[in-house]
Amino acid sequence: MTGKPEDFDPESPGEREIAGEAADDRSDFLSLMGHAYRGELGRTASWRTRVDRTTNWAVVLTATLLTWAFSAETRPHYVILVGIVMVTVFLWIESRRYRIYDIWRSRVRLLEENVFANALNPEGVVQTHWRELLSNDLREPTMKTPTLEAVTRRLRRVYAPLISVLVGAWVVRLTVFASAETGVLGTAAIGGISGRIVVVVVGCYYLGIVGLTLWPRQRKAKGQLQSTDESSDWK
Repeated sequence: MTGKPEDFDPESPGEREIAGEAADDRSDFLSLMGHAYRGELGRTASWRTRVDRTTNWAVVLTATLLTWAFSAETRPHYVILVGIVMVTVFLWIESRRYRIYDIWRSRVRLLEENVFANALNPEGVVQTHWRELLSNDLREPTMKTPTLEAVTRRLRRVYAPLISVLVGAWVVRLTVFASAETGVLGTAAIGGISGRIVVVVVGCYYLGIVGLTLWPRQRKAKGQLQSTDESSDWK
């Protein structure tokens, strides 16, 4: 006979600590870690897809705008500038998605480093207090990657080349289709805004992008392949 539903008391000590029993049973604990790993891996893959989707939008937008802008001499040059603004918006959206994606990825890496890697080659865990780290992160999830680092990493991987192509295409568009009367600066004018102001604004914007791309910062994101050895401390 099974107990009646009314016999279940979620506040009883036994029910409140039922999951804690797995900590003292090796087989139960390893089984629980396997399920946890699959769950976190699924979340990681889901958010990675979202990051890639934003990248695809930016690439398609860039290709479409360049094709349209150079299809005829009468196409306005500022359409490329609108594309730069839109790509920048995609950069911001993707940076935010990247920070959320890194929450799940950091947990996956923590399990891989301290459970699966040690099972394959038992040299000892990387973080001796990894269970406490994972427990605290499950109770109070936090973003590990600062906003500036997320923006910088996405610029280096995708958006700096895209923005460079757009800025370069805009410069070519001005120089190729500039008239002898107005010159490049006159062609760069947008409505009542003089071409000199437009060129200065675009130049400052691009210098800012280059500065962010080359910004030297200590890496906080965890679990991404690197070309050089870096600290594996949990951040």
